[in-house]
Amino acid sequence: MKRLSWIGMVMGCLLLAGLLAGCSTPAVKTVRLQDPDARMPQTAPKASGVSPFRVAVSSILSPMETLDGYEPLLKYLEARLDRPVVLLQRRTYQEVNQLLQERGVDLAFVCSGGYTAGQGMELFAMPEVRGRRTYQSYIIVRSSLPSSSLTSLAGRSFAFTDPLSFSGHMAPQSMLIAQKIAPQTHFSRSFFTFSHDNSIRSVVEGLVDGAAVDSMIYDRVLAQRPEWAGKVRIIEKSLTVGNPPVVVPQGLDAALRQKVQAILLQMHEDPAGREALRRLDYDRFVLPEPELYESLKPIWQAVRGLL
Repeated sequence: MKRLSWIGMVMGCLLLAGLLAGCSTPAVKTVRLQDPDARMPQTAPKASGVSPFRVAVSSILSPMETLDGYEPLLKYLEARLDRPVVLLQRRTYQEVNQLLQERGVDLAFVCSGGYTAGQGMELFAMPEVRGRRTYQSYIIVRSSLPSSSLTSLAGRSFAFTDPLSFSGHMAPQSMLIAQKIAPQTHFSRSFFTFSHDNSIRSVVEGLVDGAAVDSMIYDRVLAQRPEWAGKVRIIEKSLTVGNPPVVVPQGLDAALRQKVQAILLQMHEDPAGREALRRLDYDRFVLPEPELYESLKPIWQAVRGLL
């Protein structure tokens, strides 16, 4: 299974489109979708001698969407903690896991798959979304494609999200393995987009035939972009697992841990907190339920050798 970078795939498809359409094709703006947003620091600077509270977010959304969604929450934390809060951006789930293992971050929003595969982190909280504490992987295709299942996408192109993403990689891999199909050879080509909204976009724009995406992000993106609804459809769904959790590194200061957890668990009771939650499409944060992540362990064991 040949994996191409997102940019390589985009440029290749744009070049192919230009060749097919001829000279009448209008100029296309090239966007480097994997680049960090300039407003998101890569390191955590000290301000006025006060160490900032460092927050990392796995690349569930593209950089700009991440900043727009999480900025109100960061400002809310900053006001309640009375200390600077910075967002540390990393391209992959593994890089965020590494930050946690090395205690280079104080709080992180990670994928369920990243949590299962990671070390040196503890469950801290979990979001409740539209009354639900679980989500799943959606296998999506272009609406014009006749495929009706993941197995029927044999020989087609496919977009994954991140190697450690449950919904964007582990789930479809395990679904194929359960059907005794080798994931490495099932698709004609595949690549990682490193965010679920980019995976959806790649299907909508015809850069790929199908993709595996987070059900919550899919619902959110299509609510924001109703014009996409007729261009994609869901052909298969995975089992459900616990929503992407909030975690902290092992050994975080107990007093700080207690204070931050109380802020998250109570923010839905405060107007400013509710607005920050609304920007993320969350109802509230609740205490984690470890049992919701148990079903991920055998999935991780089944696919880890393929990563």
